[in-house]
Amino acid sequence: MTRKWRPSLGLVIGGALAGTLVLSFLGLIALRYLGPEIGFRQAAMILGVIIAAITAVPGWLLVRLLLRPIHDLETYAAAQEQGQDAPAPRHFGTKEIDTTARGVISMAEALRDREATIRSYTDHVTHELKTPVSAIRAAVELLSDDPELCADNRVLLEQINGARLQMEAQLEALREAAQAREVRYLGNCDISEVIAELQGDHPNLTLTLEGDATRFPISGKGMAIILSQLLRNAAEHGAQTVQLVATAGQLTLQDDGSGISDGNAARIFEPFFTTKRESGGTGMGLAVVRSILHAHRGEIALVPSQTGTRFEIDFA
Repeated sequence: MTRKWRPSLGLVIGGALAGTLVLSFLGLIALRYLGPEIGFRQAAMILGVIIAAITAVPGWLLVRLLLRPIHDLETYAAAQEQGQDAPAPRHFGTKEIDTTARGVISMAEALRDREATIRSYTDHVTHELKTPVSAIRAAVELLSDDPELCADNRVLLEQINGARLQMEAQLEALREAAQAREVRYLGNCDISEVIAELQGDHPNLTLTLEGDATRFPISGKGMAIILSQLLRNAAEHGAQTVQLVATAGQLTLQDDGSGISDGNAARIFEPFFTTKRESGGTGMGLAVVRSILHAHRGEIALVPSQTGTRFEIDFA
């Protein structure tokens, strides 16, 4: 299909400016000759009406070729950001806006298709593995009821059951990771709105908060999920107190636990990396935290600390 001809941005703006200058110059000439004939006041009024009417034409063109396409593209981008199914704009103004808009729409569709592929693959994998995992669980339960099973075989059976539990945990973590890439917790909150809930969920930790009036561009539910995972990690590393400091666009968490070794520090955000696999760790907690933050234009980093562990969360 042949694309409709579109003027360049330079032609539109240059034409509007040139037309305005020419119209003003012609108005001065007309006023000079009409003034003595019908009076300068009346001539000025007539020319003013004529100039205003003619100027409305390039004004209409600017709205049609520039402002309206930009507004439509902005509305489409906002709808995509919020996960709404909005139709792509069909009409654009200049060549430059047309090229930019089609690039933005193509990028949005590619990202949407990529997320759909990830969700479909995750659903397929978890569905296909659910049946063999259930079969392993049934076999373990059946064999464990055998009174003639020797001690060595029971140890082996416990190892098989432990592997089954890890598989189920990994599948659940995979679903959570895929969901974290998709779900956005729109809104804003300050830490004081979730600190009581966090303290109740982690009674063995003493939480202190500075800068509780600082607001962040994520809902309280999303912030609670992020902080709960970080507090859980702190407790697993022997922390007893966690200090939260909120400043403009940044949240810092400092605990007094055993800290993270230099060898593991570079890998803690990698999916499925964990040092506690034997106790049921999946290694997806911090990966999910990072995915949620990325969906809200946020970043998390492990910052060197003399004692314990220090995380910094920054929002753009």
